[in-house]
Parts: sequence; C-alpha cells; structure tokens
Amino acid sequence: QVQVVESGGGLVQAGGSLRLSCAASGSIISISAMGWYRQVPGLQRELVAVITSGGSTNYADSVKGRFTISRDNAKNTVYLQMNSLKPEDTAVYYCNAKGSTWTSSVPFNSWGRGTQVTVSS
Repeated sequence: QVQVVESGGGLVQAGGSLRLSCAASGSIISISAMGWYRQVPGLQRELVAVITSGGSTNYADSVKGRFTISRDNAKNTVYLQMNSLKPEDTAVYYCNAKGSTWTSSVPFNSWGRGTQVTVSS
C-alpha cells in the first residue's frame, strides 16, 4: 500500500506564490511518475503538471511559465512551485504517484487527499 500526502496549500493574494509538496511512502520499489492535478467543485479533475522519473515534464497550458514541477527521487517527493497566482488557480490540488511496490505485481496509482489553494483578487 502506498500513501501520498500533500502539504503547502493556503490563501494567497493574486500575484503571489505558493509551494506545494507531496511525499509518497510505503513498499515502493520505484515511482515512474508523480504529478499534480486540481479540481474545482462541479468540474472534472484536471492535470496541472507531471514529472517522470527521468525528469520529463508536462504542464497544462494555463500554468505554463508560472508553475514549476520538480522531484526528489531519493525522497519520493514532488514539489509544485506556483508563481504569479491568479484567482482562477483556486482549487483543491491533488498529488498522484504511479509506480511499483514490493508487495504486488500490479502497478500502483495512488492519490493524496488534496490541499486547498485559494487565490484572492
């Protein structure tokens, strides 16, 4: 079983910055990708940014140039640096991790409980 825990959300004024962190733990052999998604009530969860174990990244068009995803493979941790925040970035941000464990032949795909980010205008 893999646990994913996010931290770092909060309230910030438009134009400000926040840094989210996410750590995965458990019987992990390797993590192939970690990413951040966000969801606004009534809407579907959407990709914000994802990073592979090799360091390849992919961003939603709406956050390119403002958000940066990075990871520490040794700590099974991923970060999301969010700059120039806008009110439309307000959402619950969820961390996702995919990989393999010692305890199962089935790859895992685990989600955190989410952290609220609120950007005031």
